[in-house]
Amino acid sequence: MAEAVAVPHKGQNEKLVIAASSLGTVFEWYDFYLYGLLATYISKQFFSGVNETTGFILALGAFAAGFAVRPFGALVFGRIGDLVGRKNTFLVTMGIMGLSTFAVGLLPSYASIGVAAPVILVLLRILQGLALGGEYGGAATYVAEHAPDGKRGLYTSFIQTTATMGLFAALLVVIGFRTALGEETFGGFGWRLPFLVSILLLGVSMWIRLQLSESPVFLKMKEEGKTSKAPLTEAFLRWPNLKVVLIALFGAAMGQAVVWYTGQFYVLFFLEKMMKVDGATVNVLLAIALALGTPFFVFFGWLSDRIGRKWIIMGGCAIAALTYFPLFGALTDAANPALAAAQVASPVRVTAHDADCSVQFDPIGRNKFDAKSCDIAKSYLAKNGISYTNVEAPAGTIASVAVGDRVLVAPDPAKVSGPARAAAITAYQGEVASALSAAGYPAKADPAAINKPLVVLILWFMVILVTMVYGPIAALLVELFPSRIRYTSMSLPYHIGNGWFGGFLPTTAFAMVAATGDIYYGLWYPVVLAVVTLVLGVLFLPETFRRNIRD
Repeated sequence: MAEAVAVPHKGQNEKLVIAASSLGTVFEWYDFYLYGLLATYISKQFFSGVNETTGFILALGAFAAGFAVRPFGALVFGRIGDLVGRKNTFLVTMGIMGLSTFAVGLLPSYASIGVAAPVILVLLRILQGLALGGEYGGAATYVAEHAPDGKRGLYTSFIQTTATMGLFAALLVVIGFRTALGEETFGGFGWRLPFLVSILLLGVSMWIRLQLSESPVFLKMKEEGKTSKAPLTEAFLRWPNLKVVLIALFGAAMGQAVVWYTGQFYVLFFLEKMMKVDGATVNVLLAIALALGTPFFVFFGWLSDRIGRKWIIMGGCAIAALTYFPLFGALTDAANPALAAAQVASPVRVTAHDADCSVQFDPIGRNKFDAKSCDIAKSYLAKNGISYTNVEAPAGTIASVAVGDRVLVAPDPAKVSGPARAAAITAYQGEVASALSAAGYPAKADPAAINKPLVVLILWFMVILVTMVYGPIAALLVELFPSRIRYTSMSLPYHIGNGWFGGFLPTTAFAMVAATGDIYYGLWYPVVLAVVTLVLGVLFLPETFRRNIRD
């Protein structure tokens, strides 16, 4: 591509463009992230027909459903954006997002309308995902096409802050309602209020976006008759552009996504479900880390205008891959020191024949894990987030759980059945619980023992990694593709990366933990994908920061 040529920029005020585009997108992310923050409450309200662990997994699955459809939203609205314009397209996406979010706050629970409740919930999440799939590409393209040459990284970095600012806004609203109403009231009906107030945000967002005019690059193309007549065909059925789409996906967006969702979402679930820190405390600590880290989105966007986008993103992926395991280990020590000490002093081991063990992951809630002694031994540990190692035993061995030096042999399902088996399992789980308690395994993290400054420091460092990979990526994606198919081309790799590789991270990692018994095993998912992106990005991703995007 040619070096950028300074082009006088006319039209509406650039600050208005950034502010209106960014603020509107903040509200959309607020809507989208509320679900993730309130997954525990949603699992109780809409998936109460199954056990607690399965309900949480289903809630995460419904959360992921919104991410799953984002690439389809990118295709639909990206095509519209390249055909009819950037502005009107993201007005439509905003309306869909806001109304879908408001409807979640009104949706009756499983206890009221049965299975229709989770079905409608998933449908609303799908609408949200489709809308978000069209929103981001439009906002990023719109701002980039208004930005002067040499400042695209800086200008689009404000769009990059919107995801974190939306999460931050959602955290503040949730914390505010929880504090004002109390945990009991918030768990009853108060969790709905953050969804309902989004209707006000929708009104503000629509008014702000209506003040904008169309992108000057799109208007110029339209005047010259250069807009694409078939954006999908040009973007994905012609190899020169498809090749760039694939490089953008696997050499940039995939790694960026897993670093982002690990640092802002999986860590939240890890603290609450594995470290047993109460949700209100987790929200406050994460909000502090986000407040401290958010300015670095703009810093790395600005820096990418000077040294390039590629190596900042690659550096973030590399540091994340190298540090995630020690960071989460340090987080255990800081957030729940009693648990960390118990894991060292009295490690839990399950001795069983591997072929007798089922994967402790039951997303549909049908498996009672009572047909094999190994399943009986592991199910209690999996449900309570207790980390354990597996010790292979000969075939026919009755499984046992060792807590330090204490060994508890599980009931043999071949010798008990019906009510007797259920009673034996209940009694056995009580023995395991007693052994864990005696060994120092806490039922919940002690709030007074949490090293809150260290937890915030660790979370802040993870947020900095997020800003490294996410701050420059909008400018990078915009610059990779020609104007006539830019909205379509950049949206798809971004939303496959973030919607699929990132959006499914919490569910996948949680399943990996349940399957292995190792609370840190789920980290292999972001680590491996970050390394793959690092290798492919170094080899194939071009540097783009000096490209001219006005042609």
